[in-house]
Amino acid sequence: MAIRYPNGKKYQPNTPSTSPAQKKSVSYGKRGMSLEQDLNDTNAYYLANKLAVIHKKPTPVQIVGVDYPKRSSAKIKEAYFKTPSTTDYNGVYNGKYIDFEAKETKNTSSFPLNNFHPHQLTHMEGVLEQGGIVFIIISFHTLSEVYFTKFEHFQPFWQRMLDGGRKSVTLQELREVSDQIPYGLNPRLDYLNIIKKHYF
Repeated sequence: MAIRYPNGKKYQPNTPSTSPAQKKSVSYGKRGMSLEQDLNDTNAYYLANKLAVIHKKPTPVQIVGVDYPKRSSAKIKEAYFKTPSTTDYNGVYNGKYIDFEAKETKNTSSFPLNNFHPHQLTHMEGVLEQGGIVFIIISFHTLSEVYFTKFEHFQPFWQRMLDGGRKSVTLQELREVSDQIPYGLNPRLDYLNIIKKHYF
């Protein structure tokens, strides 16, 4: 039976803007697509729920060329990324300073240490000496596995490389000294639970 409005037009049920197939590709299907996005979403959740204040530091950029097409506007013509001076994320949780680096790899059996810069390790050592909470989050993108590693457990692998040893950390080695962060919906990667476990 066709239902009609008083103006004579047929009733048309609202059609969703996305098909069921499109809906599936959102949410869980995209987990681990970008570690940075997952962490940014997680930090936004923490902030909105007043759990912690943690932000990604902006990437330093050196501007070398600017064009002024109008007096009221400027257009950057040339710029270069500077080498980051510290780590990716920092903030405060439960009265403690939080500082961590986040790295992603497509490798399935090891994590290459050349993903780090020596000054980042020096910075993390300094934060640890001052009593801050310092750790590393490593995502094995292909495996959809993310690990939380306390800096003091990661540092020996770096030292081993400096002493002439292997230039990577095996996945098995990392698993032995880390906590796996499970994927969730809200928050995406709840690393605060692991911080609570180790530090509070």
